[in-house]
Formats: sequence, C-alpha cells, structure tokens
Amino acid sequence: MLSSFRKLSSPHSSQYMGGLFRSLIFFIGFYLYLLLDVDLRLIYHGAGEIINFPVFLRGWDFFREFISRPGGMVEYIAAFLSQLFYIGWAGALVATLQAWLICICVGYFLKAINYPRLCWLRYILPILLLITYTQYTYHFITVMALLVALLFICLYLEMIKKSPKLDRFRIVVFLVLSVILYYIAAGAYLLFALLCAIYELLVRGRWKMSLLCLLSAAVIPYVVGVMICGVSIVDAFTDLLPFSWKILYYQANRKMINIVYLIYLLLPLTAIILGLWRIFLKIISKRKSGRMAKAKPRRKSSKKLTGIFSTYFRNNKLKWIIESLALLGIAVGAVFLSYDIEKKTLFLVDYYAYNRKWPQVLGAARRYSDNFSIIHAVNRALYHTHKLTLEMFSYPQHSGTLFLNVKGSEFAYWKKFDFYIDIGLMNIAQNDLTECFEVFGTRPMILKRLAYVNMVKGDIESARIYLGVLGKTLFDADWADKYLKRLQDDPNLTTDDEIRHLRSLMLEKDYGFSALDIEEILSQLLEENRQNRMAFEYMMAWYMLRGQLDKFVQNLERLDDFDYTRIPRIYEEAMLVYVNRTRKALDLRGRQFSRETKDRFRDFSQTYEKEYRRNKQAAIKELAKDYGDSYLFYYVYVYGFSGMKK
Repeated sequence: MLSSFRKLSSPHSSQYMGGLFRSLIFFIGFYLYLLLDVDLRLIYHGAGEIINFPVFLRGWDFFREFISRPGGMVEYIAAFLSQLFYIGWAGALVATLQAWLICICVGYFLKAINYPRLCWLRYILPILLLITYTQYTYHFITVMALLVALLFICLYLEMIKKSPKLDRFRIVVFLVLSVILYYIAAGAYLLFALLCAIYELLVRGRWKMSLLCLLSAAVIPYVVGVMICGVSIVDAFTDLLPFSWKILYYQANRKMINIVYLIYLLLPLTAIILGLWRIFLKIISKRKSGRMAKAKPRRKSSKKLTGIFSTYFRNNKLKWIIESLALLGIAVGAVFLSYDIEKKTLFLVDYYAYNRKWPQVLGAARRYSDNFSIIHAVNRALYHTHKLTLEMFSYPQHSGTLFLNVKGSEFAYWKKFDFYIDIGLMNIAQNDLTECFEVFGTRPMILKRLAYVNMVKGDIESARIYLGVLGKTLFDADWADKYLKRLQDDPNLTTDDEIRHLRSLMLEKDYGFSALDIEEILSQLLEENRQNRMAFEYMMAWYMLRGQLDKFVQNLERLDDFDYTRIPRIYEEAMLVYVNRTRKALDLRGRQFSRETKDRFRDFSQTYEKEYRRNKQAAIKELAKDYGDSYLFYYVYVYGFSGMKK
C-alpha cells in the first residue's frame, strides 16, 4: 500500500496526472465545440454540398457488399458510426472518441521511439481534424482507416516489447498483423508498413526488417487485394487513402483534402526527422569525444539560457502551464482562422428549410444572407410564415434568388426540389430528386422525398419501393412503416389532407424551369388552381423583382381569390411606384391605401428627390437606414443585391 502511494506521489506520476488532466480538458472542449457550434447534424444533412456521406442500411445484403473486399470492414463500421451524426450529441461523442484514440496512439508511438517530451505533438492531429469539421467536410471514413492503422502499429510495438519470444518472431507477427490490417483497412495498411519500417531502421537499427516492411507494402496489397479479392490494382493500393480516385474524382470531396494529407503524413515525417536527428547527434558526439578538444568557457548569456531551459524542464508545474497555454493558443487560433460563417449559415439554413422550421431559417439567415441559395430558402420561409408580402425586402433580393435560376445554379437540384413540391410542380421535383439520387445515393432525405412525390402523383408502386428501402435505415424506418401501413388501409391516400392539398395544386404537364418560362408556369399553376397562394405571391414577387409593374398591376384582381384583409404593404409600395411613374389611377376594388404606406412613400420621395436631388449614391445611406426593407428602396437601387440586413 505504501509503495503504491509512493508511485502515485512520484514526479513521473504527477506528470502523468497533469497530462491526463490536460487531455481531459482538451477533449471536453473538443466535444463541446462540435456539439454547440459545429453541430454534426449539419454534416449528416449535407446541404447538397457533401456527396460522400455514407449510406447505411440494416440487413445482411447490405453487409455482404462490404465483407467481400479489403477495407470493407472499416467502411461498414464508419458508415454506421456516421449515422450517429443525425443525433447531435451522439455524433459529437463519436468524433471526439475518434480524435482521442488517435491522440493516444500518436503519444504511444512517440514514447516508443524515445521522444516522450514531444508527446504534446499528439494534439496536433485532433486540431487538424477539428478544422475539417469547422469547414463542414466529411472525411470520417478516411480518418477511421488512419486510426485503425495507428492502433495496429501500437499493437505491434507492444507485442514485440512485452514478449521476447514474439520479438524473435517479429517477422511472423508483422506479416500476420499486416494481412489482417490490410483486409480491414485496405490502403491505410501502407501507413502501418511505413511506420514499422521507420521504427525498425531508425530506432532499432534493423535495416533488413525495415526493408521487409517496405517490400510488404508492395506485395501484400497485390496478393490479397488483386489476386485473392479481385479488386483493381489502383484500388488495392489506394482505397481508403486520401489520394484515392474515389475522393479526388469529385471536386466536392476534395475540400480540405490537404488537411487530411497532413493528418496522414505528420507522424511518419516527424518520426523520420527525429530518427535522423538522433543519428546526427550520435555522429557529432563521436567526433567530439575523438578530438579530445579543450572545452571553451561558456558565456554568461549561454549559462542564463541553459538555466532557463533547466528550470523549464525541472519545474513540472511551469512546464504544464506553458504547454497547456501553447496548446490552447494553437487550438483557438486554428478554429478561429478556419471558421467560415457563410458556410455555417448555408448548412444551417438548408437544414432548417428541409425540416420546415421556418422561424429558425429566418433567424439563421440574419447571420449571413448575401448568398443566392440562402435567400431562396429565406423567401420560402417568409411565404410559409405569411411574411413574404411584408418582409421580403428586409433581406437582400435579386431576381435570381426567387426561383434560384441564376447562372451557376442550374444543377443545384438539392436546393430546389422542396420548393417545387410546395408550389405544385411534382414532375420537376421528381426530376431533381432523381438527379440527387444519382449523385448522393440512397440518402434517407432523398428517399423520403421521392416516396412522397410518388404518393402525391399516385404512383403507389414506385412509392412502395422507396419506402421499403427507407424502412432499412436507422432513423427514418418509422416514417416509412407509417406510410406503408397507411397504404394498406387507403391505397390512394384519399384521406391524407396534405397529399390531397398537393394534388389539387399539381400540374399534370411536364415543364422545364428557366427564366423564359417562369411566367408561363406560374400562370398555368394559377389556372389549375386559382387559390394556389404560393404561385400567386411568387408571381407578384417575380414581377416586382424584375420591375414589371404593369404586369404586377394586371394581376391585382387575383387578391380577391385569397383572404387578404388589406393590401399587403410591399404591394401598396409597388402600386404607388406604378402610379407615380405612369400617372394612371388604379382600381383598388374597394380597398384603400394605408395612411402609414402613403406617408412613408411621401417621406421617401422628399428625401430622395429634394434633399439629394436624385443622386443615388449620396442618398443610399440615409434611405437604407429608414427604408431599406421597402420596395421603394429596391426599385431605386434595382441593380444587383439591395435591401437592408437587420
């Protein structure tokens, strides 16, 4: 008992406890940052930006696809763990545990090569991982393969260290572990072979064993991968590595790939440098001892410097504080420099829009709204919260944001299919969803929408197929089972209010959707159902954004088809602009302009025309302050983006 207490109270024990405490603080902060700020639910959702997020289905058929090839086991396990990103706290926990295990493995390897003082370097890899998450990229599977390779190198070193018998048969141990690791993690085995070669050559001085490790990196992937499993020679050597063609082929997958390269190469490069440094020091030491030269007296400054370093290495508390502060500074600096508010807002807005959380869409968009996709989602949220005719110009607007038909957004299918469903364009929605299916695979979000669109269109058999696949997912199976049971009782879903509503809006005719036929499609939607409120409000918004106030005025009579208690404010502003410009009276059909809108129009005109003499640039700051949320302001500054962020 006394000896145990002495061990715990020893300097080495205090260093161990200090390192453990620092590690605990670091990874608690790591977890909380992922949970509260990054929010891995957004990476699971993907926002149409992440195309390599894996699909996971329950059942033997899905599992069988993975066990037939090298690396399949890591892919299967990583795909399963990735699904936990759907649950924010669980996903953050999985990502933190992955980073923590990598940290432990790196620390173990640095101790094994006799550099325990550099164990603080083990935190660099988790910090690099954190950067990839802040940029909303997905490299979890590639990093999981790295982790497995690091676990095997630690296992190899531990086995030959603890057992002299195994050390004598280290070739057999290495080859057995190599075959197992290659089957589990495919190309990540090359990292294991490289680290073993570096260790054997630079630490143990066994050049023959080192050469064997390097040769195995060429032989084992070819024999096991190509000859036994039948994969291509390229996949045999690169699968699950960051430079695999499966990653580099798609531009979206290459985001932050340089960071992943660094994560893979940092440890072997560090080991090579430290090994060469050790050899260099030995050479210098031999030369000095051979010369037997007289030592020169040290300068006072040199003695002071030596004293400072001596104090640093002997004072464990000082060392702990300095290293902890340095680690904190590096971590905070890395997160701060990699933080991208636009990308975070884009993912957040798309996530809320998909889940139809409209107030949250508007709240998130306040952070950064100078993005066409974000404003497209904002306009949908404004419509669904009955604010499109009131607060539309509280956000920057452009004629291309309403239907997301600007150049560069032609293939933004993910961003638009829900809008097409809402407005009644089921055929276009189905086409966009099919395109997404080709790119993103059997993602649950895509399957749900495809099943729903087919149910609305009455193609029940196709809907059953999508629902059947969706029933094998982890988190959407209940939704699929609910509709499958409903289809048994009501095959045409005639009692489903939402589906009946969408069927009443739906156009039977197929359309494309370009700037040339937007007006025609909206007219057709209103002919199909005069009470398609979304089609009406979007048509009026389209005319206002394009300055086509004559067509806007011609459709004012459609206000009678809806339950507007008064003329919406921005409609009043557009009407006053039209009257002021054309000097034509309008038939208000018994309605009256509000006093507030008329006073606001008068004040705006006086400020613009009298005080600034129609000088747009001189008036912009003054007008934006009081009228930035009005159509009056937009009409004057109609070019590009306009509007006022609140």
